[in-house]
Amino acid sequence: MVLKTFNVQEEVYNKFSNFCKGNGISMSKQIDFFMRSVVEEEPEAKQEYLKKLERIRKQKTIHIGSLENFKKRYDIE
Repeated sequence: MVLKTFNVQEEVYNKFSNFCKGNGISMSKQIDFFMRSVVEEEPEAKQEYLKKLERIRKQKTIHIGSLENFKKRYDIE
């Protein structure tokens, strides 16, 4: 077990803390479950998504013009 410090919004922390206390569960254990689920559950699907995302990032961008041009083209006010 290691001790780590994270920065979170106080409002989110308070809500999560109250949730854990109200349900009689350990906040640390819930964070551990969350982190484990991110890295261990369905790794094939996540790896496939990351590969697809990387492929999209490497694609050439297409200039579509300004918002004003878009509005004129599609007759949007």
